[in-house]
Amino acid sequence: MKRLLSSRPAASLALLPAALILLPQAALAHPGHGAATGAEAGFLHPLMGADHVLAMVAVGLLASLRGGRALWALPLSFLALMSVGAGLGMVGFALPHVEVGIALSIVVFGLAAIIGLRAPVALLAGLVGVFAVFHGYAHGTEMPETATGLTFGLGFLAATALLHAAGIGLGVAAARIGATRAAPTLGAGLAAAGLALLVLPA
Repeated sequence: MKRLLSSRPAASLALLPAALILLPQAALAHPGHGAATGAEAGFLHPLMGADHVLAMVAVGLLASLRGGRALWALPLSFLALMSVGAGLGMVGFALPHVEVGIALSIVVFGLAAIIGLRAPVALLAGLVGVFAVFHGYAHGTEMPETATGLTFGLGFLAATALLHAAGIGLGVAAARIGATRAAPTLGAGLAAAGLALLVLPA
């Protein structure tokens, strides 16, 4: 009975990535978020694309799985390097294969959750930081003309931090309910969603 109860939450968690991908206009939905400007536009930007949401929640999940210093090191690394990427996008720096890098980040984070990656925290922080550059670049290049860089940046940083917190919450909740396979199952869903984004037409 206990095993049955623990498997049901895990199965439900695995459906979350697929549900996000199936939302209308969610996959790769970056540009054009109405008349929102400044911090409002920045806050909404990560939430309007399934790829951003999945990757940022995955960072929180990995931080939760690793525990200890990773709980703050991984999110902070992502936020810092995402800011760098946003700056590159704002000044017009040419970064190739941005969408591929974003989708690939979901695959890599999902695979890390599947295998319960226990790499050193510094290595994990570097890994999420590298992919954060691609996410930040997308934010920077797609900033509305009516938005200011500072307020827009503060908005998407706030939304990203909340998504990291949601991922940490998922990991903590899974541990508390005893769903031992929740993290690997969710990781499999993330990896599959990332692969779907890689093959979906832009």
